[in-house]
Amino acid sequence: MTTLSKLAQHALVPVVVLDNSTDAEPLAQALVAGGLPVAEITFRTEAAEESIRIMAQRGDMLIGAGTVLTVDQVDRAVAAGADYIVSPGLSHAVVKRAHEHGVLALPGAVTATEIQAAVELGLSAVKFFPAQTSGGAPAIKALSAPFSHLSFVPTGGINATNLRDYLSLNCVAAAGGSWMVEKTLVNEGRFDLVEKLTQEAVQLVAQIKGQ
Repeated sequence: MTTLSKLAQHALVPVVVLDNSTDAEPLAQALVAGGLPVAEITFRTEAAEESIRIMAQRGDMLIGAGTVLTVDQVDRAVAAGADYIVSPGLSHAVVKRAHEHGVLALPGAVTATEIQAAVELGLSAVKFFPAQTSGGAPAIKALSAPFSHLSFVPTGGINATNLRDYLSLNCVAAAGGSWMVEKTLVNEGRFDLVEKLTQEAVQLVAQIKGQ
C-alpha cells in the first residue's frame, strides 16, 4: 500500500505544531488511542525534528513533515523518519529531493498553473492550501475536472463543520485539520481531550464515508 493510499484510508490528517518534543509521545498515544494513527508535524518549531523521530520510532503511525521549505529540511525530516513531505507551495527542489529519498511529496497548489506544474513533476497528488480561503471544496471540484487523475489533500481552515464538504469529493484523498490537536491543548497537556476529540473526528469521517 502506498503512502497516499494509507492517507486516503484514514481520510483525516491531524496537523500538529509542537513546541516541546516531550509532548510527542503522549500526543502520539492520544491519537493512536483515538483511532487516528497519523500526524503531520510542521517544521515551524525547533522541536519538530525530534518530535518526528519520537513518533516514527513507535512504528505504529504514519508521520509526515509539514511546512517543509528547503532541501535541507527534507533531508532532516526523512532522516528523522518522516513517511512523506508536505510543503505550503510548489518547490521543484523539495519535490525532487523527496523523490530521491523515495518518499511522497505533497506540495501546495491552488491554481491550474501550479497544479499543472506539479503534474509535470510526476506528482499524483497535491496539497490544496490554504483550502478555505482559496475557494474551498467548490474550487477543488472545479479543478478536478481538467486534472481528473489527480488527488487533493486540502488543509487550512478545515474543521468538523466543513469536513464533509471536502471528503464528499472523490478527488479528495484526505483532509488536514488541527481542531483535535489544538496547540493550547497540547501545551496544557490535555491529551485526554485530544483523544476524545480524535475519537469524535474518526466517527465523523466514518459517517461521511458511510462506513
